[in-house]
Amino acid sequence: VLRIGVLGCGTVGGALIRLIQSDADRIAARTGIFLEVSKVAVRNLSADRDVNLPPDSFTRDPASLVNSPDIDLVVETIGGIEPARQLVIDSLKSGKPVVTANKELVANVGQELFEAASTGGVDLFFEAAVGGGIPLIRVLRESLAGERITRVMGIVNGTTNFILTKMTEEGAEYADVLIEAQKLGFAEADPAADVEGSDAAAKAAIMATIAFGAKVVAGDVYQEGISHISPADIAAASHMGHVIKLLAIAEFDGQEVAVRVHPTMVPEHHPLAAVRESFNAVFLEGSEVGDLMLYGRGAGGGPTASAILGDVISAARNLQQGVSSDLGTLSEFAIRPIDETASAFYLQLDVEDQPGVLAAVASVFGEHEVSIRSMEQQGHGATAHLVFITHKARESDVQSTLRELRDLKEVRDIGALIRVIGE
Repeated sequence: VLRIGVLGCGTVGGALIRLIQSDADRIAARTGIFLEVSKVAVRNLSADRDVNLPPDSFTRDPASLVNSPDIDLVVETIGGIEPARQLVIDSLKSGKPVVTANKELVANVGQELFEAASTGGVDLFFEAAVGGGIPLIRVLRESLAGERITRVMGIVNGTTNFILTKMTEEGAEYADVLIEAQKLGFAEADPAADVEGSDAAAKAAIMATIAFGAKVVAGDVYQEGISHISPADIAAASHMGHVIKLLAIAEFDGQEVAVRVHPTMVPEHHPLAAVRESFNAVFLEGSEVGDLMLYGRGAGGGPTASAILGDVISAARNLQQGVSSDLGTLSEFAIRPIDETASAFYLQLDVEDQPGVLAAVASVFGEHEVSIRSMEQQGHGATAHLVFITHKARESDVQSTLRELRDLKEVRDIGALIRVIGE
């Protein structure tokens, strides 16, 4: 019998408890380990909860749960950094494996947690922190442990993917789809963490850490959200055979790690382009294995609880055998700033429709060594609407081009600048 203490009993914690209770016999038959939820730490003892546990299973004192000799393994689902950080460290130091779904915690203080787990000789597992029910971390830690991963790129936020899918398929405005997403429960009342990219940035930091064996924290990740994306941008991307997705991208060249989150134009033939609504997918590129993609539901109580349960079973087996799985030594590779990364770019300009203007605009691109791959022009009376896609160029050169274009008196407006992947 493995006695489990659960920190938190919200959407994820409650789903996990129900899943363990419904499947405990099946899991025992397959593994020889019977999972038992012994204690649950909550803020409010009187709240109504859809879990079948006796009243004395609940406590308002999470420290007593962590320190109890009657608990073998701790699952953390409360979120945030404190008090979760201290509770997880105390659990690990006392010899209790920990399973967490807390991306913010792992992305910001993961190194401290990894060291505590190594010192305690127990497991710290966090599959559910990145892709919900998608088994990404396990694939990177185990199946691809011998592979040189060069790039991890994915849709890891269901809220933004739902919004962009609706804008693409229905031509809807961002603000209208955001309201719909909130009504359906895909977006929080304050959606900033999702739509401005910080949720995906935390997940990108974790992916880079595991894929490259590098010390990467959330603050190392460049982030840009989707709130500035317009139906015109969506339509222009479609016209050019692309869709717009919010991507988390982590790249490694053997010496530097580059990690960023931003809207990206993805070719329609790329597997990530077909990922719709609130689904997630992660695309892996390895030196020997080539390209792989993992796809599934990236959020929700059920999928997240499933990922946690898989980690619980793995930790239970290791605990039974007296072994643990750590990440080894993480290296301190340089983090490449966004200005030094390179990409193709999409840009819209409104300029005065008169002779010589196009040549002046093209000259600015040339002065900053930004090569134009394609250009389309549409006339609108006295204004010409120009759409450019560049060849691969340094971010700093493209930003310098934008600054100079803003100073041209013939340029009336500069639209969205969106990075483009995949020739």
